Amino acid sequence: MAKHNNTGSTGEKMGAAYLQNGGYVILEKNWRYSHCEVDIIAAKNDILHFIEIKTRRSKKFGLPEEKVGRKKMENLIKAAEEYLYLQPQWKRIQFNILSISMITGMPVEYFFIEDVYL
Repeated sequence: MAKHNNTGSTGEKMGAAYLQNGGYVILEKNWRYSHCEVDIIAAKNDILHFIEIKTRRSKKFGLPEEKVGRKKMENLIKAAEEYLYLQPQWKRIQFNILSISMITGMPVEYFFIEDVYL
């Protein structure tokens, strides 16, 4: 497995634990619709959360959250629409980004951005 794939997989596991510790109930991991994927679908306080996790081992190419662009958000919305079609009981939704920085020799940093809009 390529190093960036390993970083992403590790980040998703760490992200799931971080969210669970924050009171989120994980409903789905790596949920796919067509070519779109949602890293985590979780529930908290009667809100369905579609969460993109970005992980980096260096700040050389910027902060992890800076890599979530318009196309990624459009794909997240498309997947969310399909998930809501299959699970119509949800009335409130939110899109979030969980940024994780794992820089060698430093503590892991989590930055949770809630209610992201295009």
